[in-house]
Amino acid sequence: MADAREAPDPDPELSSGAMKINPSKLEKVPWDHSGKHPGSRPFWTILLWAVDIAWSIIFRRAHFDETPDSDGGAVFASIHINGLVDPLAIVKSQRRPFVSIGRHDIMTMPVIGWMTRRMGSQPVIRRAELKGGVSNPEFAARINQRSMLTMANCIASGHPAVVMPEGKSHQDSKLHALRTGTLRFTLNAASIAHTKARPVPVIQPVGLHYRCHHWFRTDAYIEFGEPIKIPIVEDPHHNAKLADGEWTEPPAEHVIPLRDELYEKLSVITPNAPDWETYRAWHLLGHLSAIKEGTKLPSYKHEVLAAREIRESNPPEGVIESAKEAAEILHSIDLDARALDEGAKIDSGKAVGRGLAGALLMLATAPIVFLSSGLQALAGWYQGDNSDEGMDARTTHHMIGGVFSPLLFWPIASLAFTLVFSLSNPLIEFTCAFMVILAANLVFLRGYDLWDDFRTSVRRSELARSEDGKRLEELLAGIEPPLVVLK
Repeated sequence: MADAREAPDPDPELSSGAMKINPSKLEKVPWDHSGKHPGSRPFWTILLWAVDIAWSIIFRRAHFDETPDSDGGAVFASIHINGLVDPLAIVKSQRRPFVSIGRHDIMTMPVIGWMTRRMGSQPVIRRAELKGGVSNPEFAARINQRSMLTMANCIASGHPAVVMPEGKSHQDSKLHALRTGTLRFTLNAASIAHTKARPVPVIQPVGLHYRCHHWFRTDAYIEFGEPIKIPIVEDPHHNAKLADGEWTEPPAEHVIPLRDELYEKLSVITPNAPDWETYRAWHLLGHLSAIKEGTKLPSYKHEVLAAREIRESNPPEGVIESAKEAAEILHSIDLDARALDEGAKIDSGKAVGRGLAGALLMLATAPIVFLSSGLQALAGWYQGDNSDEGMDARTTHHMIGGVFSPLLFWPIASLAFTLVFSLSNPLIEFTCAFMVILAANLVFLRGYDLWDDFRTSVRRSELARSEDGKRLEELLAGIEPPLVVLK
C-alpha cells in the first residue's frame, strides 16, 4: 500500500516562463463564481474536434477504458509526467468541456495562453514561485482563492474538472506528494453541491500510461480507478459562506485523509516503481510470462496490466536485477520486450515490405504535408528539444503543433489553395482542400509508422548478431525458471 507520507516532495525547477508573472493578464482571466463554465462553448466545440486530430498526430495507438458513471461533477486526477499532453488525454477520453487549474504563466503566455483562457482554465501561483519571489503573497492569495472558488462552483454545478494534484510535471516513475489545493476546492465543491441540493461530485482517479512519454508516435493507455466519494463538511457556517460566494478553507481533518486516499488510489494505477529501469523490467517479465503461457501481449494495455501483476507478485531481487539488465540492453537501442519472438528469442526478421510501403506513402504525400505542416512540425521539434521546461515539454510542443494545425495552419493553406484555384464554389473547394490536407497528413503518418517498423526490425536484427544480443538471451534463459516458480 502506497504511503503518502513517504512520497517525494521536491520543489519544481522553475522555468523562465514560471518566473515571469503578468498581473494585468491574470486579472483578466475569465472566472465565474455562479457555477457557469468560464470558457467559451463555441471554442470548446472546435477544440474537441482539434484534439481528436492532434491525438491522431501525436499517438500511434491508444486505448481508453470506460469511465465510471457519476451523477454530479467529477474531478479527474492523475500523475503528471507528460506536460500539457496529460490534460489533453483526459479531455480526449471524455469529449466535453472541462474546467482546469494550472500554472499562472500557462494562462498568459503567447499562443497557449490564448487557448487556455478560452478553455476557461484558472491560474494558480504555486508555493515554489512564491519562494522564488515571483509574486507578493497577497496578490497570489487573491488569485488562487478566486481560481479555487471558480473550480469549486463549476464542479458543484456538474462540470467535470481536470487536475494534476502533484502541482507540477516531473519525470519520475512514481507519484510525488500531492498538493492540498485540489482537495480543498474539491471538498468545497461537495459542500456547495450539498447546500444547493445538487448531486455531490466525486474524485475520479485516472491512470495515464505512455510507452515512452517523450517519444513522438508512442502508445498510450488511459484507465480509470474507482471513484472516491467526497465527504461533506458538516459546518453550516462554512457551507453558507461558500454558497454566498466567499472562499473559506475546509478543515484540515477532512483535507489530509482525502489527500491520502487519493494518493493511495492513484498509486495503484500509476507505474509506482522505484525507477524507470525497474518498471521496464516489470514489462519485460510480463512479456516473458505471457510467452511461457504460449501467447503474446496484444496491446499496450495488456502490457501495463501484466507489468502490474509482476509488481504485485514481488519477484525475487535476483530476477529483478537480471530483468533490469536485459531490459536496459533493449532500451539502449530504443527497443522493448516486443522484440522477442514466441520462443523468447530476439526476432531477427526484417520488415522490408513495411519499409517500402511506408516510404512510398510518405513520398506520395510529402508535398502536401510539407506545405501544410512543415513549419509547425519544425517549430515543435526545435522548441521541444530546446525548451527549459524539461523532457515532459517535448510532447507539449508536439501537441501545440498538432492542435494548431487544424485550427490555424491548415485553414490558411486551404484558403490559399481556394484563392489561387477557385473555379465556381469557394466553400466547397475550401472544404475539399482542407480534407485533402487532413487525409495527406494522416497517410503520411501511417507511412512514417511503417517506416519506423522497418527501422525497428533493423535494430532487432543487428542486436541478434551482436554481443549484447547474446548477453540478452543468456539473461532471458536464466530468468525463465524463476518465472515458472512464481506462477
